[in-house]
Amino acid sequence: MPAWTRLDDGIRIAVRVTPRASRDAIAGGDDWFQVRLRAPPVEGAANEALVYFLAKAFDLAKRDVTLIAGETARLKRLHLKGDPQRLESCALRLYSAVP
Repeated sequence: MPAWTRLDDGIRIAVRVTPRASRDAIAGGDDWFQVRLRAPPVEGAANEALVYFLAKAFDLAKRDVTLIAGETARLKRLHLKGDPQRLESCALRLYSAVP
């Protein structure tokens, strides 16, 4: 599966989350985005931090970022609602970033 898939109303992205990192960061991985978060994986704190972080990275409202799979796993899938072309452009820029 590629790191993102274009949809009619946005994109679906695959991420691998590393909680309790020294800083929040995003970069490309094999077939996913590698996201490092300072938040611990306790009581959904890392998932909330992930939604907030991705909303900020893709310049979206938090309500436009939805966790669709992987609530308790490191590998997650999220739906980002918005203009698919703009979101794909942003995804490519973030995927190419050096951590």
